[in-house]
Amino acid sequence: MALVKKPVTGMKDILPAEMQIRDYVMNVIKENYRKFGFTPIETPCVEHIENLCSKQGGENEKLIFKIMKRGEKFNLANASSEMDLADGGLRYDLTLPLSRYYANNAANLPSPFKALQIGSVWRADRPQKGRFRQFVQCDIDILGEPTNLAEIELILATTTTLGKLGFKGFKVRINERRILKAMAAYSGFDEAQFDLVFIILDKMDKIGIEGVSEELVANGFTKEATERYLALFTGMQEAKDPVAYLADKLGDYLESGVTESLSEIMDSVRGTVDTDFEIVFDPTLVRGMSYYTGTIFEIEMAEFGSSVAGGGRYDEMIGKFTGQKTPACGFSIGFERIVTILLDQGFVVPGSQKKIAYLVEKGMPSDRLCEVIKEAQQERAAGNQVLVVRMNKNKKFQKEQLEKDGYEEFKDFYKEALKY
Repeated sequence: MALVKKPVTGMKDILPAEMQIRDYVMNVIKENYRKFGFTPIETPCVEHIENLCSKQGGENEKLIFKIMKRGEKFNLANASSEMDLADGGLRYDLTLPLSRYYANNAANLPSPFKALQIGSVWRADRPQKGRFRQFVQCDIDILGEPTNLAEIELILATTTTLGKLGFKGFKVRINERRILKAMAAYSGFDEAQFDLVFIILDKMDKIGIEGVSEELVANGFTKEATERYLALFTGMQEAKDPVAYLADKLGDYLESGVTESLSEIMDSVRGTVDTDFEIVFDPTLVRGMSYYTGTIFEIEMAEFGSSVAGGGRYDEMIGKFTGQKTPACGFSIGFERIVTILLDQGFVVPGSQKKIAYLVEKGMPSDRLCEVIKEAQQERAAGNQVLVVRMNKNKKFQKEQLEKDGYEEFKDFYKEALKY
């Protein structure tokens, strides 16, 4: 069997120049999230298949990389379904593992608990720009806080972090799952069909309000319900305060306090100093995860053309493990998308160490080599990054390759004498 040089489809090798940017971005994210009181944790990359397929991950459950049973447990002859052959899988996000983690360890954790988790996740998705089958997520979550203080802190922590990375003028879109459901109920849609309605609504930015209308009718929804539903969106476009308009229009269909809480979140974020971004109510924002129960939000950037971060409240997920409802809310930065934008912009890591290459001729006496290494150590102690390598025959080509890796200064050391 011939060996294959390329990585598996949807996964990639990372070269040193990109790795330097990734390390920088990750350090900025960690440093800033810690300032908001988030504590780093880690969960395994493999989860029980029962947890991953618990109907909480939406479309992502169709994209799980499953792990086959091993040894005597693997019994192909008696298997009646795929589930009989798999007992684990690679995590498709960090939220479900966090919920299991908290259910296991809540007694030893503070309440509320502010978790910071950065790690790889896997989805058997169709690869495209900024989307891979293995990718890094950066999650912050607040567990045990039932009020909208959690949402305010999550949005401020994430927008502050993106600002530290140099991003400006982005947009935070915010909505409420309970508003989405109230609008559908008010319009006369059957609750069992809400998810399909929301899937079609989520296409509004691509197909427009007329396209949504046509697709709803094509999927068997009545013209009357469709018109009543879309009239809400037209009314919001004309209203001075879309949130207040919905509160008045939906009446008893909407749980008390929902719109007030949403307005308070937006006002609190807008009221912070030095905020160079926009936060807007977007009634078409859906988010695909079925575990969201309340506020949902995304951050979109013109540089990428779609969302680069997203999250929301998921008050029922941890209860699936414990039997007790636990308030939970989280925000996740799309790390790969942020790195992609920075690479496209030709981003240079600020304050990088000076990179010096010491090229040492082969056959140099050991005492002279010790002098070179001693000098290299002195440069490192001064804060510079020093690479000591043997000199190639084609020194010009060697230097060109090192320059591509960011080396800006070269020192050539020969047997006879030290030449600079």
